[in-house]
Amino acid sequence: MMHLKIQMFLALLIFLVGLFNLIRSKNLVKSIISLTVLNTSLILFFVLLSTQTGKSTPIIGDTTFLGAMIDPLPQALMITAIVIEAAVTALALMMSIKLFHYYGSLQWNHIYGRRD
Repeated sequence: MMHLKIQMFLALLIFLVGLFNLIRSKNLVKSIISLTVLNTSLILFFVLLSTQTGKSTPIIGDTTFLGAMIDPLPQALMITAIVIEAAVTALALMMSIKLFHYYGSLQWNHIYGRRD
């Protein structure tokens, strides 16, 4: 049980690192990477929440722990979240390429027109 708490603390720490970098970054690509780190830490946290020791996976033919099976729904939802995260990251990177061609820079202050 203590091992799970350490893993959840590390997932929270990764989330905070991603959030800090998202707030601090002045580059568009760094912001996209920070959002990916945020999403990955949330996926890790939800997978850790669904972790249960001593239970079996619900595979047909596995009769070792007939009564104690893990619910496969959280893992299926997290796989869906991973696919959506990959698509959103790819779209954001493509949009950053278009912004670079239009503005000539990936710095937030150049895109918004401010010269800080």
